[in-house]
Amino acid sequence: MELRDIEIFLTLAEELHFGRTAERLHVSVARVSQAIKKQERGIGAELFLRDSRNVQLTLAGAQLRMDLAPIYRGLQESLERARLAAQGKTDVLRIGMIPGNAYDLGHYWATFRARHPQWGLKIRHASFSDPFTGLRRGDIDILVAWLPVLEPDLVMGPTLFVDGRLLAVGLGHDLAGRASAVVEMLGDFPHAFVPGLPDYWADAYTPPHTPKGRKIERGPEVLTTDDIFAVVSSGEAVIPFPAHVRRFWARPDIAWLPVPDLHSLAYGLVWRGEAENDMIRAFAAVVRDLGAFRQDGPES
Repeated sequence: MELRDIEIFLTLAEELHFGRTAERLHVSVARVSQAIKKQERGIGAELFLRDSRNVQLTLAGAQLRMDLAPIYRGLQESLERARLAAQGKTDVLRIGMIPGNAYDLGHYWATFRARHPQWGLKIRHASFSDPFTGLRRGDIDILVAWLPVLEPDLVMGPTLFVDGRLLAVGLGHDLAGRASAVVEMLGDFPHAFVPGLPDYWADAYTPPHTPKGRKIERGPEVLTTDDIFAVVSSGEAVIPFPAHVRRFWARPDIAWLPVPDLHSLAYGLVWRGEAENDMIRAFAAVVRDLGAFRQDGPES
């Protein structure tokens, strides 16, 4: 079994969703399915029970996960220690990004590297549909997420940037021809939403009611960025985004409408309190020293 296939199996065993597994590993759903079928042929038994709605581990799959997880984790840690030693590094800070604008944050990355050459820095994508699990299982050290994050085991650190808002609509949508939108319009259309998020955190992204008190309908459910674009492009739903996505996610089937009266999103650092270390404190100090910024200029 190849190392990549082991990674695919363990990720699917955790996510129990082919789409989320593919997004997390930056591969296609077909690649995930191919790897699992190959493993099942080699073992001679099904590892997962799957239908159109659910994915579950079989007894064989659960046993394989139990046996493989510590071996894989130890191998990854050994390889990482060897890479660090070869680079003269003593440790690496791992940052997970929910927003898609890591390029815009380059001055933070560069300052951290210049101040602390003894440490490495890795920037990775983090899922918005399961936002805090990566921190809690130790996959990442810091999460960049919209604020506030009010979890008892997590620390909410300094703000990195503040971004305005856009409404994503399909090109055939009633709003597509407009130059902008207002929050009140969100009460007229279904709003794509992610099930299972803490209510306070979901409401910080999109208000539950319009300024006139109308309920903003939640539905259909989405779990990945591809899910969002599918329901928006087809006209099933609309969804607000931070304004930076227009530069990084240009699409021919989506219209981006500024929503000037929708509150801006503040994105900041979040980490697990019990895991706080010198690297986390050092990066938070960099952010505090450089200060937060607005995507369209300095924060006022």
